[in-house]
Amino acid sequence: MQAVEQKKLFILDYHDLLLPYVNKVNELKGTVIYGSRTLFFLTRDGTLRPLAIELTRPPVDDKPQWKQFYVPNTWNATGAWLWKLAKAHVLVHDSGYHQLVSHWLRTHCATEPYIIATNRQLSAMHPIYRLLYPHFRYTMKINALAREALINTNGIIETSFFPGKYAMELSSFAYDLEWRFDQEALPQNLISRGLVEEDPNAPYGLKLTIEDYPFANDGLILWDTLKQWVTAYVNHYYHKQILLNLIKNSKLGGQRSKIAHLFPVESENDVINQKEYASIIGSLRYVTDCTRPDIAYAVGVLSKFTSKPGNFPNRPTIARSKMPTEDPTDEEWESFLQNPEEALLKCLPSQIQDTKVIAIMDVLSSHSPDEEYIGENIEPYWAEDPVIKAAFEVFSGKLKELEGIIDARNADSKLTNRNGAGVVP
Repeated sequence: MQAVEQKKLFILDYHDLLLPYVNKVNELKGTVIYGSRTLFFLTRDGTLRPLAIELTRPPVDDKPQWKQFYVPNTWNATGAWLWKLAKAHVLVHDSGYHQLVSHWLRTHCATEPYIIATNRQLSAMHPIYRLLYPHFRYTMKINALAREALINTNGIIETSFFPGKYAMELSSFAYDLEWRFDQEALPQNLISRGLVEEDPNAPYGLKLTIEDYPFANDGLILWDTLKQWVTAYVNHYYHKQILLNLIKNSKLGGQRSKIAHLFPVESENDVINQKEYASIIGSLRYVTDCTRPDIAYAVGVLSKFTSKPGNFPNRPTIARSKMPTEDPTDEEWESFLQNPEEALLKCLPSQIQDTKVIAIMDVLSSHSPDEEYIGENIEPYWAEDPVIKAAFEVFSGKLKELEGIIDARNADSKLTNRNGAGVVP
């Protein structure tokens, strides 16, 4: 109870997401999953230590639900090997969730409606189109390539990651179960996961639950830098006055009164922009609550599309065998006791599966010779406006400053989550 009150306990919870798929996936050849929960304790040095793993298989055929807990075990050889295998299963869930939900769904897939609406409803001259264009430039193309060679039927994802042919269905299920537009901004995401608390006296108004949390520490600086740039840009083109009469022919119906406050206008040219903006909101009203009545919310919306942090998980992508303790025959249990190393190797991905994943990760993480970096080169139409040019130069300078901050933090031996033997910066 004391650990809970002091916010020392954390959970990695894939139970509700994966449990409906356990029996379906386990019917496939060469892949096994469970619903999983992993409990962690926040140590004094700021690192998370795993305390227990729960693996669950729902009832199947004439078998009742199977559920078992595993704990770190140094006093019993059998328990130690079971802990290794349980960790392998959880790491498989973690890597699959990263690729199918954090990466594909939240970065690539969920962005598509906004790209489509932007291109359909905003002219190429519209300032919001110009703001978003550098961030949307290649997304549809890479998504199309992914559908051809990565997430296609019997493609690399289906043959190398644990959900198999249910990979895209699982991603869709996660969208329905977990995805909320108002939780996708980094601050709101951290709050919803209990990793920060709102504190007006803390940097960015947020106090971290885990002080040495690189994703949040670095990410919040990046988020704030992007938000300052977007705020300066939007405020230059739109004025903070209430629009009394929204476009008469808007297709938004009852949403007009909410939209009216979002990007107010002063001139006839602004009215034209307002028409386009109303159209884009109309296109999106079925996929998100994008009708909040303040310009600060609009800035937050746009900031979401100009920031896409990610990571590279060094994790197995598939578990090919069940836990030795799940309804074993006498022969299966004896085989595990005699050769636990072989049991672990049989559980991990095959050599061909690992080779595929390594190859595709190498391709996806490689840089193009003409790579473009946000904040490096100003767009031509921004350079023509002194106000926007100045704001961009501030933005670019802050990004360079962030590089130095991250390098310094990576070199700080006191930050044990980002510095130490074998730790990737």
